[in-house]
Amino acid sequence: MKLQIAIDIADTNEALEIAGKIYDIIDIVEIGTPMIIMEGLAPVKAMKKRFPGLMVLADTKIVDGGELECRYACDAGADIVTVLAMAADETVEIVAATAHRYGRMVMADLIGVTNIADRARQIERLGVDYICVHTAADVQKKGRTPLGDLRLLTAAIPADKTAVAGGISIKTIDEYKDMNPAIIISGSALTRAPDVRAATKEMKAAIAVKHQNKTTPVRERSWEHGKT
Repeated sequence: MKLQIAIDIADTNEALEIAGKIYDIIDIVEIGTPMIIMEGLAPVKAMKKRFPGLMVLADTKIVDGGELECRYACDAGADIVTVLAMAADETVEIVAATAHRYGRMVMADLIGVTNIADRARQIERLGVDYICVHTAADVQKKGRTPLGDLRLLTAAIPADKTAVAGGISIKTIDEYKDMNPAIIISGSALTRAPDVRAATKEMKAAIAVKHQNKTTPVRERSWEHGKT
């Protein structure tokens, strides 16, 4: 089970500053859609240059032009590229094929999909690596969470291909980890924490409890990050 931090409301410098505090303990750093809309793929390039050993997800939410847009993201250094599950099957399939040609991975985002189980099974057959249930930020304001959607997803496809996003915090993470998703994604609960490193360590330790029945100190990776 991996922990992904979603960095949305930030610019490149802020994103690098956040990553600099957690690069050795976080599993995946997401360059969020708002950043990509604001700055293009520059934050992805900068993140991989500064932290070449860090897994970076570009939340491109591709919906058309699958080969071209996926290629742009891969050329920028993204390790994982996202495609909308609502896109045409042909688009999803070519995004997966393009990413795999680069040796990268694809996450399909089910945001807005109503028939989660059926679409997840269809998407899985198209070759994506992960499928994510995602409660939109606008929908979260009405009290909706992705918990029920994750139950549907893990019942439909293997848990090791599932991911979940949408307002997850240290207070709610136990509910999600019990379903064994491959990736748990947390955004503002980490990025807006008073101490992002401490908050990330706490959430990583909470995940570790699932597998070891006790809190295990988060091991810090020893690889050196690159220099700008």
